[in-house]
Amino acid sequence: MEISYYILIFTFLYLLKNHIIRKFQNLTPSPYISLPIIDHLYLLKKPLHKTLAKISEKHGPLLFLRFGSRPVLLVSSPSFAEQCFTKNDVVFASRPRLLAGKHLGYNYATLVWASYGQHWRNLRRIATLEILSTQRIQMFSDIRRDEVRALLQCLVRGKTNGRDPKTNTVDMKAAFFEMTLNILTMMIAGKRYYSDSGDFVPLLKWIGANNLEDKVKLVKEKRDKFMQDLIEEHKNRRKGSSLEQKNNTMIDVLLSLQDSEPDYYTDEVIRGMGIVMLTAGTDTTASTMEWALSLLLNNPEALKKAQDEIDTHIGESSRLLDDSDLDQLSYLHGIINETLRISPAAPCLVPHESSKESVLGGFRVPHGTKLLVNLWAIQNDAKLWEEPNEFKPERFNDFKGQRDGFRLMPFGYGRRGCPGENLAMHVAGLALGSLIQCFEWERVSEELVDMTGGPGLTMPKAIPLLAKCRPRQNIDNLLAHL
Repeated sequence: MEISYYILIFTFLYLLKNHIIRKFQNLTPSPYISLPIIDHLYLLKKPLHKTLAKISEKHGPLLFLRFGSRPVLLVSSPSFAEQCFTKNDVVFASRPRLLAGKHLGYNYATLVWASYGQHWRNLRRIATLEILSTQRIQMFSDIRRDEVRALLQCLVRGKTNGRDPKTNTVDMKAAFFEMTLNILTMMIAGKRYYSDSGDFVPLLKWIGANNLEDKVKLVKEKRDKFMQDLIEEHKNRRKGSSLEQKNNTMIDVLLSLQDSEPDYYTDEVIRGMGIVMLTAGTDTTASTMEWALSLLLNNPEALKKAQDEIDTHIGESSRLLDDSDLDQLSYLHGIINETLRISPAAPCLVPHESSKESVLGGFRVPHGTKLLVNLWAIQNDAKLWEEPNEFKPERFNDFKGQRDGFRLMPFGYGRRGCPGENLAMHVAGLALGSLIQCFEWERVSEELVDMTGGPGLTMPKAIPLLAKCRPRQNIDNLLAHL
């Protein structure tokens, strides 16, 4: 009885101390109960973005939390997000030092994990001007077209990975992932990837498993070997090649920079850039297309509208959809934006960290605070969106830009915004539009497609999408010549 009394007194004094300290230091509001050692970690449940959204609904859109020893600023409103990514953008331009960044990010030296500074600015410049520029993305349009049409051909001939010949269903998660990976490896190294080779290990799907650090190190070893083999292959190929041939792929571009600055553009820098493109560009883009097709299968009227738009623009049987058509297909663009709104690939964005003390909303934000912007909460907020749980691509007919007052930020914003946004929209638009143009799609049963999100960094579907498809009658002749 006496021990229980002392525990109760200790807990009360601990909570009172934290409350007084927060008031005295002018920190942002915080859930009152913070337990010793673990602090607010006891509040977290899967899926993280929904748990954080419930906490914000109860306590407010700007909250100070502690995840063990780490101070965390949770933002769940567009106005506070705008402050973070505009006037406080430089302050929040660094990354927290997490386990993945230590091992997979070459000790926090890659584009994703590097702290804000000269090295990161140089990597960003390379990414935006040399690798993912509008001109280079256009240069790779043939790669996107060929890989999308390879997918169409596999669907027509029933040779897609994940197809069940007994039920004629297709595992669209596997199909989208393989197509996207092929596009990226062609851009990076000029060769297609075959998923049965086992060279490349997809992004961590076992976060929280035992021996996590050992598994991260194993992933690093496999990825390093995979990428270094490609680099050595290109080094050998470049000997005696013409200048034009030396600049066809991302590796070629970086090796050209290595020729002039070998001490900076090391093989490690090249490996890091390639791995960032693969890990950041495969799961996210493939997952977005899987969510989009799932939403269309549950909303067949939207699927029909998209088919009608493509048929009207191109003609029902004149030719296949191409990259140059995408700007004219506003409803298709609305489908992708609506998918990114409902199911953003990074529901809490990639975490940021403050490099110095700052002020946000009149409150003090200490140096070293981890910033989490709950994008999912903002993009599914009933106060910001009419009927947010409904799939309504037409809501983007009069949308004011990609962000519209920071209500929609699927690729982030500011200095650490995703440089691959343009590429992702081209891949998703061409692939999804081509599948809509060429096939009639059905659910595998009368039941709606399960839209539950699964665990992971990129919010995958808990149950991979299985779907039935058959070539549309008016497209048969075009598909026959693939």
